[in-house]
Amino acid sequence: MSAVIQALMRAGGNLLEPRILALLLLPVFGSFVLWAVLTWVFWDAWTGFVSGAVGSTLVAGWLQSWSAMWVIDYTAVLAVLIAVLPALLVTALVITEIVAMPVIVRFVAERYYPALGHALGGSVAGSIANAMLAIAVFAMLWVITLPLWLTGIGAVLAPLLTSAYLNQRLFRYDAMADHADREEFAQFVRLYRGDLYVLGILVSMLLYVPLLNLMVPVLAGLAFTHFSLGRLADLRRTAV
Repeated sequence: MSAVIQALMRAGGNLLEPRILALLLLPVFGSFVLWAVLTWVFWDAWTGFVSGAVGSTLVAGWLQSWSAMWVIDYTAVLAVLIAVLPALLVTALVITEIVAMPVIVRFVAERYYPALGHALGGSVAGSIANAMLAIAVFAMLWVITLPLWLTGIGAVLAPLLTSAYLNQRLFRYDAMADHADREEFAQFVRLYRGDLYVLGILVSMLLYVPLLNLMVPVLAGLAFTHFSLGRLADLRRTAV
């Protein structure tokens, strides 16, 4: 647990480094601009699709008998917004993975672990496959946990836990790809899976903090890189 906190503290301390500062808000603003444009272009199509789907159910007939068809329109708007929110998060993390992680990993390795050798156990294809699997599982978990949004505390816990899964799954691979071989990476995940989830939860909790949430994607990349390379260095020391 202390290693998790240390990684998060070091990540916070790195946010004002010139190389990191240049990337800090890019993922969030890039994701926001992309989805703002897509929502503006496709809003009528998306809400119309949801309205049509709901309008073909027995509930629609009951609402019509009570002159409450407006409920369908509000439901369509809410459904589209609920779908766009996780899409914003996923897009910001993917932008971080593509644009920021190469800079972050190089920065952390050079500054804190200059003696850590390159094993090149990962690859671009592996990173893409990992990201696709992570996003697919995240989307499935998001859909499965949607009913929890109606239970009060579930509206906080469900997105927190699903985004924690996505964070740790995405960043652990890219943080280790250049420095660990496949056996080291497998051992790392096996030994530190619990810590990775704890770090994912802590980072995801920061999404609820105004202004700081704009920095979360890059902060997450830094924290997972610090934790991963630190544990890799420990594993190599104990193996000697």
